[in-house]
Amino acid sequence: MRTPFIAGNWKMNTTPTEAAGLAREIVSALEGVYNLEVAVAPPFTSLAAVGPVIRGTSIRLAAQDLHWEDHGPFTGGISHSMLEALGCVYVLVGHSERRIYFGETDHLVNRKIKAALRGGLRPILCVGEEEAERKGGRLREVLVRQVDRCLEDVSAGAAGRLAVAYEPVWAIGTGRAATLEDAVEAHQIIRHQLELLFGTQAAAPVRILYGGSVSPGNAAGFASQPEVDGVLVGGASLKVAEFAAIVRAGW
Repeated sequence: MRTPFIAGNWKMNTTPTEAAGLAREIVSALEGVYNLEVAVAPPFTSLAAVGPVIRGTSIRLAAQDLHWEDHGPFTGGISHSMLEALGCVYVLVGHSERRIYFGETDHLVNRKIKAALRGGLRPILCVGEEEAERKGGRLREVLVRQVDRCLEDVSAGAAGRLAVAYEPVWAIGTGRAATLEDAVEAHQIIRHQLELLFGTQAAAPVRILYGGSVSPGNAAGFASQPEVDGVLVGGASLKVAEFAAIVRAGW
């Protein structure tokens, strides 16, 4: 059995003071929630403010990105050890917004995955197709390519530290979530590819999340699907009542 995992990506929102306040409200709203794992990913500048607020609770701290090197002359870069020092447990890698706006390739994502694994972080690999690719019948091709390239040379022994978030690019921030059938199909493709890469036993603990316009209105549907191990939440994670409703959706 894989423990359900709900992660909130705050993206480029909240000052440190705002982030601490939001985290306190989330801690209060999720009191009494058990049998699943929750993480929040504030921007880099708010990690130090949120960490002490959630310390000692069941909520984990996540970062939105990291650099592929451990240290060096990389102005603006943030290494895995810097994130670990702030209490981060998880880190998002390869989010479509990083790929689209910052030109990140599967090769670069692979380097970041390896950097996270060199340290103590648990990477959440984001994969997903663009709308034209789905309409063109290329869903399987795109997902297989992304999983293979992003996890190249990652050992089966490290697989248990991974999570994968299926985020169809056309659903992110658009209000158009994938149908349950679409999500299940994508998750099955990803699960099969993980099994080919790592073996069935090593791949079994890897949680596959759905992301893309997740809301209180559709969360229960995703929670009802055995192939969906949780969700990666964007805009709704900034609204305490909505995020709490998603967490309490019956996982």
